[in-house]
Amino acid sequence: MARIAAAELLARVEKGRAIPAVLLLGDEAFLRDSCRKLLIEKYVPEAARAWALSRFSAARGEGPAALDQAQTMPMLSPQQVVFLEEAEAVEKLGEAKREDFVKALEAYLENPAPFTTLVLEAEVLDQRMKFAKLLAEKALVVAVSLGEKELERRAAAVAQAGALASELGVVLEAGAAEDLAEWVAEDLQLLKTEMEKLATYAGERRRIRREDVAALVVSQKKNTVWQLAEMLAAGKRKTALEFLERLLRDGDEPVALVGAMAWMYRKLIEAQEIKGAVNGWQAARQLGMRPEMAEVALQSARRMSREQLLSGLRALQECDDGLKGGVREPRALLDFLIARLTGQSASAA
Repeated sequence: MARIAAAELLARVEKGRAIPAVLLLGDEAFLRDSCRKLLIEKYVPEAARAWALSRFSAARGEGPAALDQAQTMPMLSPQQVVFLEEAEAVEKLGEAKREDFVKALEAYLENPAPFTTLVLEAEVLDQRMKFAKLLAEKALVVAVSLGEKELERRAAAVAQAGALASELGVVLEAGAAEDLAEWVAEDLQLLKTEMEKLATYAGERRRIRREDVAALVVSQKKNTVWQLAEMLAAGKRKTALEFLERLLRDGDEPVALVGAMAWMYRKLIEAQEIKGAVNGWQAARQLGMRPEMAEVALQSARRMSREQLLSGLRALQECDDGLKGGVREPRALLDFLIARLTGQSASAA
């Protein structure tokens, strides 16, 4: 079968016929939960969910039980959904047990029960193994990840913003989804929260503009990140580290902070490219920001070279990768990041 993005699953289930088997492949919890919810709402009436929903775990050796349930007609419901979580555990079974399960799964997928949607979930599968190849051929594979590369993650977040906008009955102005995705650091749960806030803010206009994103999305943190911009532009390492300490003590998450700083650096690059703007009022529309924030962006951009900003973006990306990769000491990584960013500014000065 095909391999699709999570945002495309709605269109598939809306075609009417039940999907016999689905593989949710990836590590993005929000996307996986959204796909689960969609499949349940589509195929199982609310009153029947106590009987027509089943959850099994391959890590607990429940793969055969999941297949047995898939072939058992549900009570009080024309359709059922059977989930087999942690399916990557199948690859770790002994050779004989793994081969037996794969054969059983293959036999089932050749003639799936018409009243069942079997949903397997895995963060990653070895595409060289027969298990993964079988699912790629016989199941609808839904990518529930943001991708490994920054551009892939950003594109997935933008697509999700568009899907959420459709659900909320609003339209995103060109550039608004991209700005929002940058600001929330590809945190899809936060993206959902902010989209709901923006839809309410848009009201009867039903259109979310770039200036709405700039004005509303975590506005307090925007002020915070521009305070930090001035410290970094001036190379004030000690002050920036103390400021970072206060932010973390107040509950700011490291990943969100790095995402906000990356957004800020991109805005500084945009500010350097503006021709003829001498103050925040003239730059505000082009930057999609309030005039007072655009003024700070212009001033900071004038104090940093293009090379510094591009190098800073690379440093921020490396820090983001480290944080999302589960580094043991996130604070040490953030301290090193500040040292790099202020070191560039100090050298330039």
